[in-house]
Amino acid sequence: MTDTYHARLAWDSRGQPLSCHFDDVYFSRENGLGETRHVFLAGNRLEERFARLQPGECFVIGETGFGTGLNFLCAWQLFEQKAPPGARLQFVSVEKYPLTRADLQQALQLWPELSRWTGPLLERYLAIHPGYQRLVFAGGRISLTLLIGDVLDELPRLDARVNAWFLDGFAPAKNPGMWTDALFSQLARLSAPGATLGTFTSAGFVRRGLQAAGFDMQRVPGHGRKREILQGQLSQPAPETIAPWYARPPARPDIPREAIVVGAGLAGCATAASLAARGWRVRLVERHAYIAREGSGNPQGVLYLKLSAHHTALSQLVVSGFGFSRRLLPDLSGQDYSACGVLQLAFDARETKRQQQLAAAFPADLLHPLDQTQASQQAGIPVPAGGLFFPEAGWLHPPALCQWLACQPGIELLGHHEPLELIRQHQHWQVLEHGQLLAEAPVVVLAAAEHCNRFSQTRWLPLKRIRGQITTLAATPASQHLGTVVCAEGYVAPAWQGQHTLGASFAFDAMDLQPSLTEQQDNLSRLEAISPALHQTLTAEPPPLRGRAAFRCTSPDYLPLVGPLADAATFAETYAALAKDARQQPDLTCPWLDGLYVNTAHGSRGLLTAPLAAELLAAWLDDEPLPLPRAVAEACHPNRFLLRQLIRARQN
Repeated sequence: MTDTYHARLAWDSRGQPLSCHFDDVYFSRENGLGETRHVFLAGNRLEERFARLQPGECFVIGETGFGTGLNFLCAWQLFEQKAPPGARLQFVSVEKYPLTRADLQQALQLWPELSRWTGPLLERYLAIHPGYQRLVFAGGRISLTLLIGDVLDELPRLDARVNAWFLDGFAPAKNPGMWTDALFSQLARLSAPGATLGTFTSAGFVRRGLQAAGFDMQRVPGHGRKREILQGQLSQPAPETIAPWYARPPARPDIPREAIVVGAGLAGCATAASLAARGWRVRLVERHAYIAREGSGNPQGVLYLKLSAHHTALSQLVVSGFGFSRRLLPDLSGQDYSACGVLQLAFDARETKRQQQLAAAFPADLLHPLDQTQASQQAGIPVPAGGLFFPEAGWLHPPALCQWLACQPGIELLGHHEPLELIRQHQHWQVLEHGQLLAEAPVVVLAAAEHCNRFSQTRWLPLKRIRGQITTLAATPASQHLGTVVCAEGYVAPAWQGQHTLGASFAFDAMDLQPSLTEQQDNLSRLEAISPALHQTLTAEPPPLRGRAAFRCTSPDYLPLVGPLADAATFAETYAALAKDARQQPDLTCPWLDGLYVNTAHGSRGLLTAPLAAELLAAWLDDEPLPLPRAVAEACHPNRFLLRQLIRARQN
């Protein structure tokens, strides 16, 4: 796919950007800052509303048309000036044609007074690809979720309760496809009670359309040469249409913001960090003495995107998760990661066909094909075939990421403790080990891989484990030329601390974790298929058996389990009618296990999916906008398996 999704810009004599798609300006030529502050900030009374927020409270702004990010930066600036410590801002913006990073940087040079906020935005503006992309700033106090795509495609997929709308985008005369009744209905659906709206246009059909959708609208004086603009407030909330088993559990603002996270691998550390960023006090319970001792303990992990040209739920999760994880890398030491790119070889006819489909389905800055000569040049070593190159991908040292996440303020590690029992007492969960109380809190998140189903409340979770073994080989002068991760049916990473990591095996029936000579030989065979020359230099002398094995945890459909947990027996009773007719949607509240959540089953994709899944879990818990399309979040929801059990019972 060619680059058709980025904005095409022209620049006027004053250095202001104009959209070539819509033949329109991004902001007022006279005073863009003044226009933003008048139309959107003052138009939504944000100064006074920010000042009234309570510690721990989250304010949500929704926007149509991210453009240069000017509205976001002005809102962030005002929030920082007026909101109390502990309050948070979530900004959700749709953009069909995002600017490239270079164009964004050039456009924002027009506003040097915003440089304090422009710098962090540009630093995080990486891996911005179609779909949902979350960027986090100020230690988690500010979140920006970009919905890259057409507004009429993306807003119906959003789950959020927006407090204030910036109805931006290019003028109705220039962009009539956006300003429609379908858009106005979505704004109402996504609005919290009392939500406000500001827009620069005063067109009559826009005012009437918003009124028909449930907003009280009025014309007010505009800014500069603009005589009038529109402001409004929601008066008729839209009804909820989400199936009860995927609805959000009732919010509990009265409970202490304390949580226990069980498991200190990547999923657990990321979950603890996402909660701590929202003001939760988190105790991270781990059966080993230290973090990242099992599947997250490999010396090198690859940010490898295994995608589908059909944009399945898993593929959407992977693209969004890749962007989120990629934006975490600069937080690590430069010795613990390398954005060196990943080369996936087209090792047979089937893989070649798959890669051709992917190249047609995804933008070139995410992946693009290389022929054999180009692939060898990119890799720095001879390879037997061309393939797909992912220029923004690479490798990282997973324990370093876990350590960085677990060291965020508000997290306490309780090592060398193995939770064996959960008991609900007086609106708290008690976590016990051999009958002894380890900790208690209103919320528990299970992130302990296949051990998540060891409790009486979770034995129904369909988790399975798959052993994987990596091999480490001492680098040689010739192998140091390897400049990118290269994958075929296995992978090999560039040297780190004098050794290469390669692998990884899949042993479905193995129960022990002793390194296996057979699996090492399999890894070496995969290396030979990747590059005979590299194999020769790394195995000139028979290498010793060096490596490690760990269990991956996965689910029957290979999607993770992320979200609130229900009582399985009561669920089956409550929705027994589904066993007779799966099309029914009984209006019965889901029997949630109040305060019990899960984040597990990331398989071999954990580096891509676990950090974003932690944000998803925190959004479920704190009633925030979901960082993924609603359908993708439901595809990862634990209740999907309880539903399938009911439907299977009907079929049998």
